[in-house]
Amino acid sequence: MKKGIDVSRHNGSVDWLNVKDSSQVDFAILRAGYGKLLSQKDSCFEEYYAQCRKYGIPTGAYWYSYAKSVSEIQTEAEVFLQAIAGKQFAYPVYLDFEENSQFALGKAKCSEMAKAFLEIVEKAGYFAGLYSSKSHLETYFTEELRNRYAVWVAHYGVAKTDYAGQFGMWQKSEKGSVSGISGYVDLNECYVDYPEIIQNAGLNGFQKAETAPAEPEIIRITLEYQGEKYSGTLTKI
Repeated sequence: MKKGIDVSRHNGSVDWLNVKDSSQVDFAILRAGYGKLLSQKDSCFEEYYAQCRKYGIPTGAYWYSYAKSVSEIQTEAEVFLQAIAGKQFAYPVYLDFEENSQFALGKAKCSEMAKAFLEIVEKAGYFAGLYSSKSHLETYFTEELRNRYAVWVAHYGVAKTDYAGQFGMWQKSEKGSVSGISGYVDLNECYVDYPEIIQNAGLNGFQKAETAPAEPEIIRITLEYQGEKYSGTLTKI
């Protein structure tokens, strides 16, 4: 299990060296932005990302959605890809889906919209995931969708989430405390080795690991023909 935080501009100035030295944080999920305009990129995203790279803190990213239609959320996905282009993320990149106006559209539409966003992100070469609360995940998204993508579930005030489905990460508190960050910060636990999976697969800006070719098997043989012996080798391929 790895311990992590997720942050946005609302967390203000972060002393990332202090965060690193605290031994409280193994990874950080950064808000890349929200909505359907590139101008809505989180104002602290670039700084947070650069500091995490500097101090060796693995990162993921998320995009907060306000979309109310498939076409709108597809636009959000394309803008998200622009915001994260050229960067590497050892953890998944998530769709943050939690607006009540979206849930008012019903389960079928929420699932359709989330699927449209995640398909675009995945086709672009990213390990895509869905974030929402336990109750919203269970109520407004199909089991097929929740099994297909990485799930990051928010569930506060419990010793352990009883979310009914597969998930890789649990946001357990919105009122955590970490050295280097003033005020509250979201705390998470991760149970999947996403860095290994993502880097080995060559996703999220990483190059796929090259597999060394197997050494050829050399077989020595001896043949006898009309009283004469002949020796040589064969290469098994």
